[in-house]
This record gives sequence, C-alpha cells and structure tokens, in this order.
Amino acid sequence: MAARRALYLDEAPGEARGVVTLGGRPERLLIVRGGEVGVQSLGAGVAARVRKLDRRAGIAFLDLGEGPDAALNLKGVETPLVEGASVEVEIRAEARADKGPTARWIGPCEGRPRLLRPPPALDQRLAAFAPDARIVAGPAAREAADLAEAEALEIVHPLPGGGTISVEPTRALTAIDVDLGERSGSAPKQVARAANLAALAEAARVLRLKGLGGLVAIDLVGQGHDANALLAAARTAFAPDNPGVALAGISRFGVLEIALPRRARPVLERLARPDGTPSDETLGLRLVRELEREALADPGGRFAGLATPQILAFAEAPVAWLNARMGGRLALRSAPPSADAPYAVVRA
Repeated sequence: MAARRALYLDEAPGEARGVVTLGGRPERLLIVRGGEVGVQSLGAGVAARVRKLDRRAGIAFLDLGEGPDAALNLKGVETPLVEGASVEVEIRAEARADKGPTARWIGPCEGRPRLLRPPPALDQRLAAFAPDARIVAGPAAREAADLAEAEALEIVHPLPGGGTISVEPTRALTAIDVDLGERSGSAPKQVARAANLAALAEAARVLRLKGLGGLVAIDLVGQGHDANALLAAARTAFAPDNPGVALAGISRFGVLEIALPRRARPVLERLARPDGTPSDETLGLRLVRELEREALADPGGRFAGLATPQILAFAEAPVAWLNARMGGRLALRSAPPSADAPYAVVRA
C-alpha cells in the first residue's frame, strides 16, 4: 500500500507553519512569518515596471515595488516591451540567497508597481499537496511542525535498513553523499543496490522538506550500477516535483545528476544563518511558542523569556499579541547567551 500524506497547520503568534507528512515522516515544511512582502511571494499577482531589458540574455528585470527585482523570461512574451512599461506577472519562484524571484508573463497593465492578487493562503497551499486529507491543527500540528523544522536543519539523514545520506547545498548545486554505514548483507553488490534505492527515495523527501531545487548531484555507493533500475526509481521518487524534473544518466564516477524546479524560498534560508545554525528570528519565535505553551499549561502563572536583545527583538511583537489575550502575564528580559541554550523561560 502506498504511503499516505497527512497535513498539519500550526498557527502561532508571528509565524504559521504548514507540514506535509508522507508515511508519518515530514515531507514539506511551509513557513509564513509576519512582515513578509506579498509581491515577492509564490503565486502572487503583481503589477510591475520593466526596469531593464537584457535582450541578449532574453530577460527583463522587473521592479515589483518592494524587495529585489524579478526576472522575466522574454520567450513567449508577445507584446513588445520597453523599459518603463507596466506589466502584469505572477511570481513563479521566490527569491533565494542573492538571486531575485522569477515571474511569469500575464499581460500588459497600467499603474505603479503593486500587489494585484495576494498569494494563496497557507491552508490552500497545504491542501494542494493532498486534496483529500483533512488539515490537522492544535497540539498535533505544533509537534509535527517542530519535528519538521528540526529535521530540515539536519545535514545527515538515516536510511531505512541502515546507512545515511548527507545533504549539503552549495552556490552551484546540492551535493548528496550516500554512505552504507552499518548496513550489512552477504552480497556487497546487492547491499549497495538496496542502499542506493533507499537513498533516492529519502533524498527526494528530504529535498522537498528543505525546499531545495536546481542541480542535485547524488554520489551513489558502490560500482557497476544498474542504471535502468536506479533511473526508474529516481523518476518515481521525484515525480511529485514535476513539472520540471530532468534526470541525467549515471556518470562513470557513479554520480546521478538531477535538475529540480525552484519554487518557494529554501526552508534553510528562512530558518538558519549561512552556517546552518538557527537564526535570531527562528530562535525568537521558538521562545514565543515556549512562553505560550507555559502560559496555557498554567493559566494563573507569570513567565519571562530570557535571551539576547537580538533574539528578543523578534519576540516582542508576538509576545505583545499574547499579552493582550492573556492578561499581561508574559515578559521578556535581556540575558547573556548561555552555553546550554540560546533562550530560557522562567517563572516571573
């Protein structure tokens, strides 16, 4: 029986997180935080202004009114464009790292750059991945989102039956290394084959969880690969990412290259610093959820969140929202960083 997908929606002050699980394991993590720019969001309809035309590259750079310029492929744009013209587009891929979003041509329009249609709501985006599944909220959703967030920040992921894959994005591509680890068996070639098949399924899930696209290079284990079987398994594993998936053959060095479409901003960029550690914003929102958890468990208690000023800056507005509904029982206090934890919740 094929694994079933389940949907979870955790709405907390300052952040909403949607999770898709496949067979009980997190497959996608969708994050919406306060202050995000609508014109930069996936699926938004935007009136933009042509800031620059690069006809040799076949690209128009569009001023969206806020945030970085979007790139519009001129192929298929029937209306002649000039710099300064107003156009209607849809955001097809969000900005990542130092690259702006990409847009799809809708047609000409008039007026200043602005949001014409908001992006789909988080529950709508979730439902698209499993239309027949009920969206679960409450404590179960909080737990699912916390687990998905923790796994998205991991580099090494275990394989069923033994072994691991390591997933490490770079500027050029995402490198995935398959390691047999303690996986055992009497026939080494069969052990390697089973590990590679498991690695392809796991890599597809983890890449979706991390929101990574572009070129992916999977360094398979062993030699003398059954290319037909592995490519068939890869097509099945990455089918949910279509349209836009392209598979190359397996090189003589045992590397399988896959090109995946880029859509939403990578989850790692939302959650972490460039070194992979949680950002101050991520830590501040975790502190808010911990304060909320303690306050709900003890309706008469008063609690304080302790953290550095950099972390507290992202907790202030959500905690103010909570205080308006909980009788002002929560406080934030600046404290030096701890070797054990970046923040703490104590009784006030």
